[in-house]
Parts: sequence; C-alpha cells; structure tokens
Amino acid sequence: MKRTVYYGGDILTLEGGGRAEALLVEDGVIRELGTKEALLASFPGAERADLRGRTLMPSFIDPHSHITSCAQTFGLVSLEGCREIAEVVKRIADYREKGRVKPGEWICGFGYDHNDLKERRHPGREALDRAAPDNPVLISHASGHMGAVNSAALRELGITADTPDPDGGRIGRVDGSREPDGYLEETAFISRSNAVPLPSEEERFRQMEMAQDAYLRYGITTAQDGLTRPAEWELLKGMSEAGKLRLDVVSYLDQKQCPGLLRENPGWYGRYRGNLRIGGYKIFLDGSPQGRTAWMSEPYEGAADGYRGYPSYTDEQLEAFVRQAVDERVQQLVHCNGDAACGQLIGAYQKVAGGDLGLRPVMIHAQLVREDQLAEMAKLGMIASFFVAHTWFWGDVHLKNFGAARAEKISPAASALQAGAVYTFHQDTPVIQPDMLFTVWCAVNRRTRAGVALGPEERLSVTDALRGVTANAAFQYFEEDRKGTIRAGKRADLVVLDRNPLDVPAEELKNLRVLATIKAGEPLYRKE
Repeated sequence: MKRTVYYGGDILTLEGGGRAEALLVEDGVIRELGTKEALLASFPGAERADLRGRTLMPSFIDPHSHITSCAQTFGLVSLEGCREIAEVVKRIADYREKGRVKPGEWICGFGYDHNDLKERRHPGREALDRAAPDNPVLISHASGHMGAVNSAALRELGITADTPDPDGGRIGRVDGSREPDGYLEETAFISRSNAVPLPSEEERFRQMEMAQDAYLRYGITTAQDGLTRPAEWELLKGMSEAGKLRLDVVSYLDQKQCPGLLRENPGWYGRYRGNLRIGGYKIFLDGSPQGRTAWMSEPYEGAADGYRGYPSYTDEQLEAFVRQAVDERVQQLVHCNGDAACGQLIGAYQKVAGGDLGLRPVMIHAQLVREDQLAEMAKLGMIASFFVAHTWFWGDVHLKNFGAARAEKISPAASALQAGAVYTFHQDTPVIQPDMLFTVWCAVNRRTRAGVALGPEERLSVTDALRGVTANAAFQYFEEDRKGTIRAGKRADLVVLDRNPLDVPAEELKNLRVLATIKAGEPLYRKE
C-alpha cells in the first residue's frame, strides 16, 4: 500500500473550506486531510512530499478539445504566427524541401488566421500552387472551420466548377465564375479534409504520445476528443488496448456521420476502459464568429446585405438528433457560437425534452449566447462551455464583426453564474494550446490583444474561474464524485503550481507555471 503525505505549501481544495494544511494520498485516492503533524503521526511510514512553499490543487479537466486532432498537428506544417500569405507559402515550400516530400504526396498545414494576415484574406489556390505545384496541399484555418487547397488537391478531392456547395458550407469561387478558388468553408472543408490519407499507425501512436505530453505539461489529467469518427476511434481504442493512454480521454462521437460507433463499442460507453470512455454524441449547429460563419439573429456589423451567418441544420433535423440522444439517454455536445444557433438548440430541447432530464447537454463555445438564453439553459440543465480565451485571441476581431454591445458579451461567464447555469472553460485544442492557467487569466481579466477591457462586467473571481476547469468540468463529465476538488474519497488527480493563484495579482495568473501533474497519485509530469 503506497501512502504519501503532502505538506509544506498551500493546498487549495476548491471545496467549501478552501485550503488544507496537509493531505494523505493512499493508493491513488485522497484518504484524509488534516495537519501535517497529525497525518505523519497516524501514518509514520508514509512517503513525505514537501511542497516547499508551492501550491497543490486539483488537476485540470479539459471540457472540450480534440486530442486526436492535436496529435495530428505534430505531423503538419505549422502556420501559426504567419503575418502574410508569402510567409504561408514559404513555410510550405520549406517543408517540402526539408521533408523530402515526394511528388504526389499530400502536404497539410495548420494554424493560419486570415485576421492576422496582411492581406486580410485566406490564401487561395494560386498561392498554394506556388508553394508546392506537384503536391496536393491542404491548410487549415486556426479555427478548424475553414481552409484552403491548391489545384492538385482540388483534383484529388474531386472539386470542380460543377460541384455544388454542400449544406452548411461553401466552396470559394473565382470572381465572375464557378471555378473553385481554393477556399473551403465549414462542411465543404471539414468533410473534404477527411479524404486526406492518414499516416501509419506507428506514426499516429507516436503523435498521440506527444499530444498527451502537451496536455500533461499544462496540468491536465482528463482530456476530450470532441469529434470522434471511425479513424479517430480506432486510434483511441488502439491506444487504450495497448495501455498507452496515460490521460483519461472522453470521446464524443460524430452523431451525424457515425452514431453506430456507440452500439458497436458498448464496453467503452459510460465507463473507462484503459483510460478511455465514450461520453456521448457531438454535432455542429453553426460556424466561427471570427470567420463570420456563426449564425446570428442580427446581421454582422457592416453587413449591408443583412448577412447573419447560417445554420447547419433545419429545426426538424436538429430535433431528430436531440430526440435520438434523449431516447438513448446520451449526453450531447453541441457546437453553437451565434445566438441564433444557441436559440435553436434551446428550442429543440424545450420541445423534445420539455425540461431537465439529467442528461447535462453541453452548448460548446456559446460565444454569443444571450442572458435570456442562459436562464432557459439553467432550466434545462444545459451546460455552457465557454471558449473564454476568445476575449484575448479574437476580441478585437469580434469588436469589428459585432460592434461593442455584442462583443462585450462574448463568453458571458458572469451572466451564466448569475443565471444559475453551469459553465466550464475550454481551449478547443488544437485551435490554441491547452493552457488552463492562461484561460483562467482570460476569464478573470477579459482583455484583448489591443488592451481593450472586453465586457468587464463578465469577469469572474479567480476561484470561480478555477472551478470552470476543475469542479464544474468534473460535473460536466458526470464525474463530480471522483474528480474536480480535493476531498477524502476522490481520486488523487493533482497539480503543483509555482505560486498560489488566489494570492497573486490578477495580471500574474498567466505567468503561473505547472511544476508537476499527478494522476491517481502517480506523477506523470515534472518540470525539469
């Protein structure tokens, strides 16, 4: 029997009492909290873990990301930080040369943002042709909702002037013609990008190991795969069966494309098997606010034609998805950014479920959800999982897209708290890094890159922000009895920070560092 007593620093329980002097971990479970002297006297043979003035708290729980997509990025050309299209072209060309990519092999990149490019537009077919004329090229926008391809990729994907726009998506066209210009939006991009060949299983396993390392560096012990299809499921299942999943991973199956995966894998539903379990279904109702594809009830700022974005499904189609989840008693994660999409989801649950059925459906992102909608969500037991780091990364873009009144209500966490709606915070990795402490900083400070205080009335206290990535996140996963706070009987999923987030100035929260990540009592990461 392994016993460890932690002491010598601040211990934040995130329970009612707030702090403890020492705690005993026994065989991966928190057994007792008390004073250092009492615990050491009661368990004289226990290992001593002196925190040396550092802070111990519950480890972080990821309420929404795509860990398999994060893994794939380790095999892609990084386009993060590009400031002009020429830089995108150069990075792809350099990769082609240094990577010794053969003619005809795919080259994929990830992470550009047209809002950051000098040209303020997406790279097109002609630019990507210059980067690699003999290779099909596909690059993904940082949001994952849109991207661009070159001429060779258009041919491989079978996209021509005769190809119609799919429901819930758009194929970019050369001005004055039907000829594809290389830009693909929403379903036109997401569905076609699945046709790109996958690397070998060995390489995919290696990339998943790297992704797990990244999550652990940020103090995360429970992660999510937020849109799992057959290829992703086979990877996760293979990792699980091989004993290679070190994190707990909760998978949400693509309800439109492959709901049958739930029936075919009952051993993983509702319980962990090899650190993997199926949590439920995932669907999309709209797009991206920074990409101007989120579905709004009022037009985008400056949209002379009244453009409001667009939905992914009709009301009837969505109600069928909700009815399936309700009938099967399965939790749904539903991507909604614009307030029209948020209203469509709320309306579907009101019609189909009629009230809170205990299923804890999750509105993912909920960027522009309104206060009146949050009150309705509370009645339905619907959780708002906010991508609150939008305030920093795209806050200035939102001010241009929506005007001050709407932009200041992006990720309205304080309004959710006041309305009694449960909230969590996520990073939608690989859109941004799974940096929970930076996310907490965003929720507390709500500052844009240009230094604008974006909706200061929506700021949270540090404790309430921390609950969004610990206790509330555990509740979202129906795991509040075993994760999310430090309490006797819960699993010893813990993180050691260099300083106490409750005692540092709010501006310093983003500078805190994870020194160790502990899962079930075992240290899986230590900062060198």
